[in-house]
Amino acid sequence: MKRYNSIGELFIDYRNFNGLSQSDFAISINVNLRTVQRWEKDLSLIKSEKEEAIVLTTLMPYQLIHNLNATVPIPTYYSFKTRKYSLSKQTNALPRLNWFKDQIQIESNNLRTIDFNLDFNHIEKFIGSQKRDNNYVNGDLLKEAIRLLPELNFVSTGKSGYYTGHCIVLPIKEAVYIKLRTRQITNKDLRFDDLVNYKTQERPIFYRYDVTGDCNDTIFYIMARFFRFYRDLNAKDYLACTYTEREDSYHLNIQAGMRIVWEDKVLQKTLHLNHPPRFVEGNFIDFLSG
Repeated sequence: MKRYNSIGELFIDYRNFNGLSQSDFAISINVNLRTVQRWEKDLSLIKSEKEEAIVLTTLMPYQLIHNLNATVPIPTYYSFKTRKYSLSKQTNALPRLNWFKDQIQIESNNLRTIDFNLDFNHIEKFIGSQKRDNNYVNGDLLKEAIRLLPELNFVSTGKSGYYTGHCIVLPIKEAVYIKLRTRQITNKDLRFDDLVNYKTQERPIFYRYDVTGDCNDTIFYIMARFFRFYRDLNAKDYLACTYTEREDSYHLNIQAGMRIVWEDKVLQKTLHLNHPPRFVEGNFIDFLSG
């Protein structure tokens, strides 16, 4: 993560990361070019009513924008790659997984089941921008996942009411799992009729489609709820699996006892990642009972 001391510095890096000119950026948030130039030179601040439009357009965390858009900015760390912010260098990286288990009972009023009509556009835009593919998220798939598994399909909102993260988990059919495991299909190929009522399955299979948060505090509450579901699951035998490109997610999977099925080193070079994207599977029984 990089430490930002002003909103101008942040906007310059945002444009460079996304390959945008000042004019491109100005058009995207509906302001004139001179306004962007003044922001980047730290000659003026963003009007408070404009912060929301910038958050929704750039998908940068509201708290990050709010911290830096002040007469006396609050220095804040941020990574455009992981889209996470932090207030101190010590909290840049995720803690070890046992930290989540030790505090598994702590809940947050800022977590709620996904409201498709309210949340879909934001989720679609966030995931689509990560994958550079606006067609990545299938609306019918998400609707069915919410219906079948509301406990693990939820969003996080900050005190200001802005979106801060989400958890999307799909209860999938055995045949679909096999196709994902053997690389016959990818996330983009998944459809609503690939899902099943996990309560009717002898061995439920849960596919973690996407889990993200804007900072470690958000991730903490999301993962606590995530693990509570598996701890309280009546099924004695279940399988959890996921495909992940994120390095922090990879480390959490390994700590939880997940096994690597395959990895894509070609894609690793293409995306300039420290670890290759991997398909991992297992369950959390030993981790949560240990």
